[in-house]
Amino acid sequence: MKSFIVRHCGPIRHSINVPGDKSISHRSAMFAALANGKSTITGFLESEDCLSTINAMRGLGARIEQTGAGTFLIEGCGGTFTAPAQDVDCGNSGTTMRLISGILAAQPFRSRLIGDASLSKRPMGRVINPLTEMGGRFSSEGGRPPLVIEGGELSSISYEMPVASAQVKSAILLAGLFAKGATSVIEPAACRDHTERMLQEFGVHLDLGEADADGRRRIALTGPQTLTARDFAVPGDISSAAFWLVAAAAKEGSDIVIESVGLNPTRTGIITVLQRMGAKIVISPRDGQHAEPLGNVRVVGGPLQGTVIGGSEIPNVIDELPVLAVAGALAQGTTIIRDAKELRVKETDRIAAVAENLRLMGAHVAETEDGMIIEGGHPLHRARLECFGDHRIAMAFAIAGLFAKGETIIENVECVATSYPTFGSTLESVLLS
Repeated sequence: MKSFIVRHCGPIRHSINVPGDKSISHRSAMFAALANGKSTITGFLESEDCLSTINAMRGLGARIEQTGAGTFLIEGCGGTFTAPAQDVDCGNSGTTMRLISGILAAQPFRSRLIGDASLSKRPMGRVINPLTEMGGRFSSEGGRPPLVIEGGELSSISYEMPVASAQVKSAILLAGLFAKGATSVIEPAACRDHTERMLQEFGVHLDLGEADADGRRRIALTGPQTLTARDFAVPGDISSAAFWLVAAAAKEGSDIVIESVGLNPTRTGIITVLQRMGAKIVISPRDGQHAEPLGNVRVVGGPLQGTVIGGSEIPNVIDELPVLAVAGALAQGTTIIRDAKELRVKETDRIAAVAENLRLMGAHVAETEDGMIIEGGHPLHRARLECFGDHRIAMAFAIAGLFAKGETIIENVECVATSYPTFGSTLESVLLS
């Protein structure tokens, strides 16, 4: 599919299953490849980004067999990988490159990580710096890919992150599995904790501190440690569900249920923000023991009000900010997004891209250095939009098109395959309902 062609639609009444969580799929493949024994991963997101992680672990010696849709049997290497015969191609996936750097920094061989044109522009210094402190040897062009890693023995470290980042935290903890002594990461604000949950699920002992009055928290492990294989089910992706949550919340008369979606509290900021805007949302957690909480989310449409999104909640909604900006344009009053400068170094400059596309659709938007100010309530109209090679921009403005007068076209949407390959077919079912 080269473009999305979207028109205004009536109330959305659907039950929707979203694909497996992207962040968790990446980690399940890496952790199973690190483990001793065989693991079966179900619900794996077969997107281009996550398949880059599968192929990278294969290239390092893990035996991986696909046994069904979203199901992979992975025989791990017990933490000892083999030197890759060629460059490790991370495609468009920053998660693959940043997390695998923590593993490869400890391996006794040279490796070279490459990516596509978009990934090659993205900064990697945030993981290079702490891994270098641990003894990793990196070379790059100004902290951007390709990355050459001369792996070897690592030392433990206590590292206070300047900015909350689940990818940085994960890279350090993965490197800490191989280092002697206690490796600790101090996060300045809560960010995704999939790595901590899943490392424990695979048998790693972690010391998880409580957040202090300022929201700082220490996560530590004592190395070396080896993971133990286990079977793991990936829940639905709340970041993929976010597009439909916004669509239903902002459209009067809508009533949708997102089934079996991940409800990790470090990822449900999208629900908190929408509820603050006046959305009617009911969460039904699923009973039973799960490393990652999951359940159903029901949204009933109605009027939304503008809000302020910033501060410590930004790490919790960083991927959802493009579609939350669309929600802001559909709401009454002013929505302010701030403290989100990281959006400028994603697959594209998401602040500039969102502001430009919203203006083209008739919204009133002022771009700031670290976010934007959106004056909601102005009718949206049709436009021909570019997604700038960014999957979340493409999907966010497909949702905007459901509210616009006339036919909206979002061009060059092949990038959506990196995270949500079935988005187009679900969009078609919404338009046909």
